[in-house]
Amino acid sequence: MNKNWVNIMFIYVGAVIGAGFASGREIVEFFGVYGIRGIWGIYISGILFSIIGSLILIKIYNKKIGSFNEMIYIVFRKKIRPFIDIVINLSLYTGFSIMIAGSGAIFKEQFNLPFNLGIMFMLVCSFIVFLFNLEGLSIINSILVPLLILGIMTVSLYIVAGELHELPNIEGIHLTKKGNFITSAILYFGSNCLIILVVFSSLLPMIDNRTTAIIGGVMGGIILYILGVSILSSILIHYDEVVNLDLPMLIICGHIGKRYRMIYSVILWIAMFTTALANGFGFINKNSYNKNKILVSILLCISAIPLAKLGFSNLVGAIYPIFGIVGFLMTIYILLI
Repeated sequence: MNKNWVNIMFIYVGAVIGAGFASGREIVEFFGVYGIRGIWGIYISGILFSIIGSLILIKIYNKKIGSFNEMIYIVFRKKIRPFIDIVINLSLYTGFSIMIAGSGAIFKEQFNLPFNLGIMFMLVCSFIVFLFNLEGLSIINSILVPLLILGIMTVSLYIVAGELHELPNIEGIHLTKKGNFITSAILYFGSNCLIILVVFSSLLPMIDNRTTAIIGGVMGGIILYILGVSILSSILIHYDEVVNLDLPMLIICGHIGKRYRMIYSVILWIAMFTTALANGFGFINKNSYNKNKILVSILLCISAIPLAKLGFSNLVGAIYPIFGIVGFLMTIYILLI
């Protein structure tokens, strides 16, 4: 069997693990508030990522869908296509800009370097990868995502092994604005659906057969589950201290030592970078029509700067919930057609 499923798995994980996941903020919001039941919530999300991820890849292989534009043409009626185009473009553009803003925040708050330097550094790195199209995305994810997985697992295991006896938020709360831990898990999956659809629709050259699609999707979901549980376990130990913080895992790592906090800052930047690449690559593929990709890449990187300067926390709080609901509904509709 070829190893294309490994590349698909890494691209999948890299697209989903953004700043909110790796920092622990999303894990607190969607799972940590429910205490130990949050682990069951992550289990449900892992199943959704595995099963629905595989189903989307299979559909792309069966229908020979080579881009998201083709998916829109096949699935949606002519009248609704312009609306879908606008939603997807806004989602990808803002998703890219949010990760760029996150890079600026890490440079300023963790490395004591200028905010604008963090923005420009990620933009330059992203542009270089964009020049190499799908091959560049695959190569960079095959290098960075294993480092990301190793880093999150190592830090989380270190924390859990030393303080597992302290779990102040075992009970948690039963209901929030998102419902219970089951509905919250579904909403979390939904918040990642748009980027999954866009990135997966460009992976046809890697999907040799249905087996590759199934294994790539399932393994991606399993890794996301393992990483989610690892981060949640660390957060539950220090829950009372970090529940209201923007970057919980960085604060927790600070208890171990400055070196660990610095290491996790790098891990967090990598998570932002892989998600920025996924959003940017999707936006470029969708709007270049196999022409002028360099020009579209340049325009994307330049136009992201003003939005990125609005700040990471402000952008996450305002934009993520809206696209989450839309993405989940679109995914279900596409699978049913």
